[in-house]
Amino acid sequence: TGIEAELKRERKRNQLVKLLLLGAGESGKSTIAKQMKIIHLHGFTQEELLSFKEIIHSNAISSVQTLINQASKFNYRINKKLRNTVQNVLNLNTYPLEVSPEIATDITDIWNDKAIRKTFERSSEYQLLDSAQYYIENIERLCQPGYIPTEQDVLRSRSKTTGITETEFELETTRFKMVDVGGQRSERKKWIHCFQDVTAVIFCVALNEYDLNLYEDETVNRMHESLKLFEETCNSKWFQTVSMILFLNKADLFREKIKKVNLKVTFPEYDGGLNFEKATEFIQDKFCSLNKNPLKQVFPHITSATDTQNIKFVFNAVKNIILHKCLEISGF
Repeated sequence: TGIEAELKRERKRNQLVKLLLLGAGESGKSTIAKQMKIIHLHGFTQEELLSFKEIIHSNAISSVQTLINQASKFNYRINKKLRNTVQNVLNLNTYPLEVSPEIATDITDIWNDKAIRKTFERSSEYQLLDSAQYYIENIERLCQPGYIPTEQDVLRSRSKTTGITETEFELETTRFKMVDVGGQRSERKKWIHCFQDVTAVIFCVALNEYDLNLYEDETVNRMHESLKLFEETCNSKWFQTVSMILFLNKADLFREKIKKVNLKVTFPEYDGGLNFEKATEFIQDKFCSLNKNPLKQVFPHITSATDTQNIKFVFNAVKNIILHKCLEISGF
């Protein structure tokens, strides 16, 4: 009847959909939250873009410093002619950081060194930021005097999330609140504070981390940690009736890596070879099979959090799942 339809509309208007972003450290949770700002909140102001400048410069410099230090651990010899250049870059403070076009030239020269490239090829053996190559290859632009970060620069920036960040936005008359929490082990004890009144959990996994170890514990494989964490989250008493959305993220980086590194290194039972589709399907099944609740469904999506169009498309599908669930709960 007309009254029922009006009630339904009213309930939808007053509803606040709470989305909780969970997942291990560096799985892309904060990048998804930034995308919501770009897609649903008119993006970043110039002032907000500029506030990321120090993080971006620090990410770029620390990546080069990591490569230099790691090259010497691997006993790779950097070209003698670069000795002063290398020293200049190692002496830079990452905070507060003043960069210049001269530093950009130094970094480019170091990046073009054979020993550094060989070190970069072995980046799964130590901790290197996902965005290292992107920032180093764009270093001249980043070091221009009037540099203003682009949305892509901001999306790729990495700073450890501590505490809890909330992003609120409206979509087709429904209010959403996305809650982003730190994923590293030390941050997880804060998660419990966010568990009440959650409509859906978006659990992020970095697909490309299958051959990497944890930042906070070098003996633990990152994919194994993610599986363990997903199992705990998916079957938690807090989330018995909560939609579980799985973002198998960093698909762009995974697509490149799977051409060279077999998934067998972490999962000996995998036999799909260096194939993107077979490998993602295997990982997806691995996660989905951890759900112990026969009445609950896990909704997996393959994502690249730094790709705005991809996240826009995926979030649209997610929104439909969530709103359908909300109507079920409210008895329509």
